[in-house]
Amino acid sequence: MKAVVLAGGYATRLWPITETRPKMFLPVGENTVIDEIFEDLEADDRVDEVFVSTNERFADAFADYLADGPFEKPTLSVEETVAEDEKFGVVGALAQLVEREGVDDDLIVVAGDNLISFDLGEFADFFESKGTPTLAAYDVEDRERAKPYGLVELDGDEVVNFQEKPDDPKSTLVSIACYAFPAETLPDLSTYLEDGNNPDEPGWFLQWLQERGAVHAYTFDGAWFDIGTADSYLDAVEYALDGGTLVADDATVENSDLGDVVQVMSGATVTDSTLERTVVFPDATIADLKIKNSVLDEGVTLENVNLTGALIGSHTSITEGDEF
Repeated sequence: MKAVVLAGGYATRLWPITETRPKMFLPVGENTVIDEIFEDLEADDRVDEVFVSTNERFADAFADYLADGPFEKPTLSVEETVAEDEKFGVVGALAQLVEREGVDDDLIVVAGDNLISFDLGEFADFFESKGTPTLAAYDVEDRERAKPYGLVELDGDEVVNFQEKPDDPKSTLVSIACYAFPAETLPDLSTYLEDGNNPDEPGWFLQWLQERGAVHAYTFDGAWFDIGTADSYLDAVEYALDGGTLVADDATVENSDLGDVVQVMSGATVTDSTLERTVVFPDATIADLKIKNSVLDEGVTLENVNLTGALIGSHTSITEGDEF
């Protein structure tokens, strides 16, 4: 069995934090999201190779990350894009990877920016027991929240209907970016694309497969976070910290009130400030401010300002006392 970790997005909604940093490297508590995925795949003896699919822009960053990391299975597979408007779409990129890497085994595909509470080994168990294309599905329990996603309807654990980003959702069961494909279905990726079908959303490909044969869904309770915005990133941090705080051993926090969901990383200094639902990256300097619902990148200097809902890029200095 092979695995693909999708890491080719540009995360423009999280800029400037992710303008030069893949969002999969964003810290979530003591770990990163992509490391959680790597750990599951590393522990599964059925998976003998993990392809990390990224773009040319972030290829060097991933190469360095993998070289310095503890995992043996991941290898880099680079799609030839450097900007958002050049992307092939997820299905298009996956089809190219299968051809480029000569993949002819069963294949697990998971988005590198998904924080999921189940072990990918359990998902692989379910997939092997069914022997069909398989997706993971999570009940968001709210029709409004379900609208931006692909939804599935089930008969038992078999998928009987899809809705892709509907205005009027018929269910709240979301197909998350975690899939498994039997080896014999991999040539269908090229057939699907050659027929002029949507290359962007994997849900359309799964719907196309379901019209031709059985597709099953692995449903799970617990947690799922699709990290694409500052709010969703902070939600994932809240889950990882269990609503509490995490301060690195070599960070300095003096005369400050750290509220719920605050992470202060290595080398950062926070003095005379009030923080709530905020992530402070390494070597930032924070003094005399109130801040909420924000992400402050490394090397930032903030003094005597109030911030709410801010994304502050690396090595930015704001000391004027303005309201944001």
